[in-house]
Order: sequence, then structure tokens, then C-alpha cells
Amino acid sequence: MTALADLPRDADTLPKLLLRNARERGSEAALREKEFGIWQSFTWAQYAERVGNFARGLVELGLERDDIVAVLGDNRPEWLIAQLASQAVGARSLGVYQDSVASEVQYLVEFAGARFVIAEDQEQVDKLLEVWDELSGAANENGQGIANVIYYDSRGLGAYPHDFLLSFSEVERIGRSAANSTADDFERWVEATTADDVALLSTTSGTTGKPKLAMLSHRNLLSMAHSFQSIDPMQSDDEFVSFLPLAWIGEQMIGAACGMLVGFTMNFPEEPETVQQDIREIGPHMMFSPPRIWENMVSDVQVRIEDSSWLKRKVYNWALGVGYRSADTLLEHGRLPRFLALQRWIANAVCFFWLRDKLGVRRIRRAYTGGAALGPDIFRFFHAIGVNLKQIYGQTEVSGISVAHRDDDIKFQTVGTPVPGAEVRIGEGGEILTRSPSVFLGYYKNNEATEEALREGWLYSGDAGYVDDDGHLIVIDRKKDVMELHDGTQFSPQFIENKLKFSPYVKEAVVFGGGEYPFVTSLITIDFANAGKWAERRQIPYTTFTDLAQKAEIYELVLEHTAGINGDLPESARIQRLLLLHKELDADDEELTRTRKVRRRFIADRYRLLVNALYGGDEAVEIENEITYQDGSTAVLQTRLRIAAPVTA
Repeated sequence: MTALADLPRDADTLPKLLLRNARERGSEAALREKEFGIWQSFTWAQYAERVGNFARGLVELGLERDDIVAVLGDNRPEWLIAQLASQAVGARSLGVYQDSVASEVQYLVEFAGARFVIAEDQEQVDKLLEVWDELSGAANENGQGIANVIYYDSRGLGAYPHDFLLSFSEVERIGRSAANSTADDFERWVEATTADDVALLSTTSGTTGKPKLAMLSHRNLLSMAHSFQSIDPMQSDDEFVSFLPLAWIGEQMIGAACGMLVGFTMNFPEEPETVQQDIREIGPHMMFSPPRIWENMVSDVQVRIEDSSWLKRKVYNWALGVGYRSADTLLEHGRLPRFLALQRWIANAVCFFWLRDKLGVRRIRRAYTGGAALGPDIFRFFHAIGVNLKQIYGQTEVSGISVAHRDDDIKFQTVGTPVPGAEVRIGEGGEILTRSPSVFLGYYKNNEATEEALREGWLYSGDAGYVDDDGHLIVIDRKKDVMELHDGTQFSPQFIENKLKFSPYVKEAVVFGGGEYPFVTSLITIDFANAGKWAERRQIPYTTFTDLAQKAEIYELVLEHTAGINGDLPESARIQRLLLLHKELDADDEELTRTRKVRRRFIADRYRLLVNALYGGDEAVEIENEITYQDGSTAVLQTRLRIAAPVTA
């Protein structure tokens, strides 16, 4: 691997790499966006030209070095253009999740002291207008507030009278006009950027409170990209589909950093609802997603197979059995016996090839999961059907990755071994510590948190784990979440939750136990779509989510799955009682982070009545819900929730 310090001066920041790619492969496709059902391509030369124009436009509007530019919206070329334009003049980019509510947007934009906000469309602009009085009263460190809100989808915004609103194309026009007299300014600004400039302010998960902003430099991001490239080489003619939020470090890691280093093509789906079809059309060569994406794929397959004919079910079940045996044998011995290899070839021809094609992963050489733990059952399933899925481990503070599986060294229970340039050791209490050139500069405006996370060059992750005899890292859970039962047994709630979510009818699970709780229990939310289809096939009537979740048949379905899990767990760690929640867990209700990590402590407090009932010996608990009708009137509804105990298989 080439160390970042050895790179030529024209390739140590993301904007410099953009200009290099424009020079070396100017006519090749850099970005591709689907619009009105047609894929529109932008070459590297066009990409660099638009970034240059937008950068000049921002400078004409008052952007200065070290200012903050916040970007809010779905994945579009304009997001990356705005981000690179900001970085090109030495400013910093802050990504905000597109599904953030107005109060969350206000907090991040106000806390960062953003000078400009790039908002995708009317929906995102309306969020800003909702809290504009508070935002306009705030000022950044230079005593300046937001100069402009710049939108890149003008539909519905034509009649908005606000003079601080500007279209993305208007800023580019301003930049083109400025280029006539300052043609070389953009190149000079890019040349002045350095590897140690802050490139991104990236939000942390925020499982225990407000998200912090991790400061990541170009050196951090490109060190990570070079490390990743050294173990899993990507090619400039590869295709990548960018469908996960660019506010997430995982998407920045692959799409922005690795994409700019390697020069592959980034593809943007038309709408969130068309992602699956768009992925099938592009046929990406690599894919990186958090566990929920892989879990949803497995659930979709399981439900569709259950809906298929008896012959298809029989073929699938035979092929899956062959796939599991083959995956286990390959990972243990590195090759297959001749007869099993023949069976696998047949299974691939009659089932797995078509299944991978349907999922859009037929051309994938390597797929990755990270951001949270993925259950071994899900992991094993994808290897059974022929998808080279690998676990990576890291966090925002290490630019996304510090540990990864290698192609020839995959273990379902681990997250792999350290990437080149990274050191990992286990500290006091089993905490995972990391040191590498990718470790962040610190938290923005939060010295106390920085001093707690960074000590003598080591990043204290807050995760508990250990290293096995083969040098693989095994992550147990968040250190604060590892529980100890009254008999001294330690267990990971996350491990049990992942096993529960292997059922296509379970969407989320929150496990409790240890401390004040004498045994293990769980709150579970059903997958409304899949459980609803299951009920309809059996002619079980239902009306709402709450109604379906409390059906005796649905309880039996979940209890049967839970009993099977209990059979694989130590007796003291088995789930003794469970309750199906009356609603889905929602990030807007602060029950999940924007990356869909469970905020366990928050849920324990919010549903204290239900958690206490799980340990109280009652068979049901009554709750009150206030609902608001369209006319503004409200009503209080009483709901009786069942509590059940699974029988261990």
C-alpha cells in the first residue's frame, strides 16, 4: 500500500483527485442519475466543470475558508458537487439525513454555524422555513448567520417569496459569469487545499443523546480509502449504486473517498421506491449496506418463497441446503469435494443465479456490511446463495473502517482482522481501541468528548470485544449494553436481537436483562408488510398495526421463532417473556438513530410501564394512546397488550 505521505502533491485531497480524474479520464462516466426512467451520464470533465462553477458561485455569495456548508436531501449528483465545491475552497461539508425532522435540522445547522444550506427540494426547504426564525437569529463564530438556502429541485418553490432562496443552477450561473474574469481561481483554490484540512463534519449515531460532529480530514478519508483498496482492489470501470444517505460515513467511505481515489462510476437511483429495480438495471460490482438492508433482503426472499408454488419451494429448500453445506465447507477447508461442487453448480443454475439477479447482486464481486452487528444467520445465508458478503468494523471516528474480512479468511462470528495501517487492541473492561491514520481530528466544539475518545493516539470505541486465536476481532456489543445476569452470566442483547430479526415477521427487537432485571425479556415490533401478508393468506382479518400485532396467531408465530432461538442459548440467557409492541419503532420518535440503531436506554424509559409489566407476572398491560384527527380534535384510546412466554424447543 502506498502511504498517503508518498502521494504526489496533486492527489492528497478529494478536490485534487477530482481534477486528476478529469484530466486522465475526462470523457468517461463519473456520475449517472436516473430521471424520468432514463439514465443520464456526466463525464469526469463535466463533473469537474460543475464543481468549479458552483465553487465560484459560493465564493461570490460570500463563502470563505473554514466556513460550513450543510447539505440536506436524497442522494443526487448535486450533493457531491456541493460537497466538493465547498472542500475546494477550504470550507467544510456537513451532511444532514434527509429524513431528519425540522428540530434535528435546526440543531445541526445551528450548532455547526452553517453559512450555506444546500436543500434538495420543497420538503427540505419547508423544514428550514419552519425553524427559520431560530436559525436566522443564530450566528456562527464569525458573527454571521445563514447567507443562502440553495435548492436543486425547484418543483413547488416557484412562488416562494424569500430572498435568501436560490436555485442550484443560479449559483452555477453566477460561478460561470465569475469564471470569465477569474478563470484560474478554482485551480488555485484546489491547489491550496492540504491533506490536513477538515473535509467533513460527520454526525455520529447519537444513541445516547444529541449527535456529535466528528471532524474528518482529507488525510483521514484517503488513508482509509488506500487501506481498503489494498485489500479489496476496485477498478475504474466498476459500477456503484449510491442509495444510502450520503450523511452516513459508510456512503462517504465508499462513494466519496474510494470513488474519487479509484474513479469508478457512481449511480443515483430515481426515487427511494425504485432502488431495487435500479440496482438490477445497473448491476453493481460492489455494495456496502448496514445490516437492515441485508435483513430486509432475506425477509423479502423468505416471504416470496412462502408465496410460491410447492415445486419452487422444494427446489429452493434443496438448493439452500446445498448452499449452506457448500459455504461451511469452503470457509473451513477452502475447496469443495467433487460431488458437493457438482450439487452446488446445479443449485446455482436452477436457483441461486436467478435469485441473485432478482436481488440485483448478480455481478457483485464483494459485498460489505457494517455500521452495526449482522447476525451470523443472515451472513451465512448470503454465502449460501453465492454472495461474497464480508463484515467490516469501524465507526465515524475512524473514517468508516479499521477491521475487515479478507476474501480467503471469513468467519461468520467475527468482523475480520485490522486493515493495513490500523492497530487494534483490547483495553480495560474489554473495550476495543484503534489507532490509525484514519482516526478523526476530534469532535467539533466538544473538547471534553474529544479527550474522552482520543487518548495517546488511541480511539476508545465504546464497544466491547475480544480477539480470537486466529487474530479475528469479535465484537460483543456496546460496552455499556453488555449485561450480567444474577447468576453471573454475561450476554449481549444485540446478539439475541439479531437472532430474533432473522424471522421475516420481526422487524425490530429490544432485549432487556441484568441489573435490576432478574431474567431476559424482549419488546418486539412485527414487520407489518410481511406479517400482514401471512395473515391475509390465512384469512385472518385485521385493521391496524396494533390490531395485527395483538392477534393470537401472530403471537404464536413469533413465539415459535423465539422458542427455536432459546434452544440455542444458555438457559440463563433465554427469553422468558415477550410483548409485541403496538407501534413500529421510529427514528422520528427518537427510538432509533437515523442509521436505525436501537436507542435501548431511551426505549427502556419511554416504555417503562411495558418493561415493568414483563417482570411483573401479569398476562397483559393496558396503555393509553392519544390520537389526533385531521380536524385537530384528539381522543385517548386504551389498548390491552398481551404478554407471553415462549416454550423452549
